[in-house]
Amino acid sequence: MMNKSKVDYERYRVPAEGTFSLSSIQTDDDQGLDKKDARIHMRANLNQLDEFQERLFAESRQSLLLVLQAMDTGGKDSTIRRITKGLNPQGCRVYGFKAPSDEELSHDFLWRVHDHAPTNGHIVIFNRSHYEDVLIVRVHELAPRKLIDQRYQHINDFERMLADHKTRIIKIMLHISKDYQLQRLKRRLERPDKHWKFNPADLKERDRWDEYMDAYEIMLNRCSSEHAPWFVIPAEQRWFRDTVISELLLDTFKDMDPQYPQRAFDPSDYPSDELV
Repeated sequence: MMNKSKVDYERYRVPAEGTFSLSSIQTDDDQGLDKKDARIHMRANLNQLDEFQERLFAESRQSLLLVLQAMDTGGKDSTIRRITKGLNPQGCRVYGFKAPSDEELSHDFLWRVHDHAPTNGHIVIFNRSHYEDVLIVRVHELAPRKLIDQRYQHINDFERMLADHKTRIIKIMLHISKDYQLQRLKRRLERPDKHWKFNPADLKERDRWDEYMDAYEIMLNRCSSEHAPWFVIPAEQRWFRDTVISELLLDTFKDMDPQYPQRAFDPSDYPSDELV
């Protein structure tokens, strides 16, 4: 078993104060870990996550929101598939945010998001999120710049409200390079079973790579807080990505420390050998 202390996710935390640069995180970083040992460690983490989820569901006083953002091919789907392995679907829900509908556009940008925030006892994962409204909206100038600039504070206030109501928030940017994205796009074209994932529009978005990186840096610097931190996780070594995220989630659950509720009966009043 690998030394647990070697799994260091704190180095990827975006500070709540100061200036953060994406260039400070290597997209292919693996901290020198052994791939085989890391996978064993991750499986052990997932087993513990399963136990904590049951306690969270039984307690029903807290919740967890995991936000995933990434450029196209960043691995959001595969991350969700790996880290939810073994969790009870009854208490874990994934919601993906697509282009807003006409009804959603007629409301404020957080209207469609709030409805999908987790209820007590549940885990919710956002595959893309309210941050699209300061990323793609900023890059494509889909709203006035003044309004977009106000949205960072709107998001901070929204997340503060969720945290005040005992929703723990973890936000992860899956960090990849432009060259890595090109490899993944080519793979989608070369493999028939991946054709469904290829979208020609992704190539146009790729042309705006530098603009997206600027938008991400602004977002990360303005919206990472103690109660809703951002982590920029290297995502090109997928086994490493999964290990780091499982470690981060496990430590988050340990800090939340959900407890089974106090029983409302005396088990001695119901001897199991007398039940019929």
